[in-house]
Amino acid sequence: MPPEYTVEHPLLKTPPRDLCLLRLSALGDCTHVVPIVRSLQAAWPQTRITWIIGKLEYQLLGDLPGVEFVVVDKSRGHRAYGDLRRALRGRHFDVLLQMQVSLRASLLGLRVPARRRLGFDRKRARDVQWLFTRHRIAHRPREHVLDGFFGFAEALGVRERILRWDIPVPETARAWADRHLAPDRPWLAINPCSSTRFRNFRNWAPERYAAVADHAAEHHDMGVVLTGGPTALEHDYGEAIAHHCRNPVTNLIGRTDLKQLLAVLARASALVSPDSGPAHMGNAMGTPVIGLYAGSNPDRTGPYCSRKWVINKYPEACQAAFGKPPEALRWGQRVRDPAVMDRILITEVTDMLDTLIQSGQGHG
Repeated sequence: MPPEYTVEHPLLKTPPRDLCLLRLSALGDCTHVVPIVRSLQAAWPQTRITWIIGKLEYQLLGDLPGVEFVVVDKSRGHRAYGDLRRALRGRHFDVLLQMQVSLRASLLGLRVPARRRLGFDRKRARDVQWLFTRHRIAHRPREHVLDGFFGFAEALGVRERILRWDIPVPETARAWADRHLAPDRPWLAINPCSSTRFRNFRNWAPERYAAVADHAAEHHDMGVVLTGGPTALEHDYGEAIAHHCRNPVTNLIGRTDLKQLLAVLARASALVSPDSGPAHMGNAMGTPVIGLYAGSNPDRTGPYCSRKWVINKYPEACQAAFGKPPEALRWGQRVRDPAVMDRILITEVTDMLDTLIQSGQGHG
């Protein structure tokens, strides 16, 4: 079996001239990659870094300084493989970091001309990723996704972790946010929905979000802004929350591009959200995130710098669904119960918001 590489026994003995990393999606996971890029840049300032990324994710991160991006349009299906091969024609990389385990990502990785291909350890290399990478990072069980990504830097010999994002936000986006969010009051952002691709049962009830919004307005004199994407579900959620609120809310669901959303989240004193891409975007902007977790494990996918603010009902949900605590289940096991988020009480969220505001750690 091929060896697993660590800081003490790294894959590379000298800094690479050209490094390529492949992480196409999703928005939250791509924000997790940014501190790894920052760490590599700090350790190896002369190394050229190329990031193969999805089209949507490029809109969020494509202006990251010091990184060349190659965009993969997944909507092109099999033609995307040829697109990538042509985009990299004549290029040669010292190492490819295969930071996504889907079969499509592994097949795309074959189009990258790299001397070494570094992937996940055998236990985490789902979709037979281990068949596509000769080298592997060290296995470390039960890690947060971001910590798992740091395994790639450590496998190359980079010891220092730079936990910094600094995702650029254009002045035009900040000005847009300023026009919609009055600067003379604190704001609570509520991003009510998680991914809508699958029935993941991560979304809390609209009337409960409305109760939190009213609490923020009446007890902390906060404005409330709703954020989210353009899907029908998210639009309906925004309308339902506004309907149940006693106080006015600013509904920006479906009205922001990704840079404008970053600016809104940066402007907010706090964000309430289930497990979602915007929760991790808020984390990247330094905004405290009150994460709502019941069906998924915040120790694995929680907002990295805000895990102390998370409402965590995952342990009791696991016990009810499987008769076992999380420690006895597969890491990443989800509880796919339509009522799982009902375990989170309104008072738990409002009490957490009170504690956060009283701590002085909210910003905006």
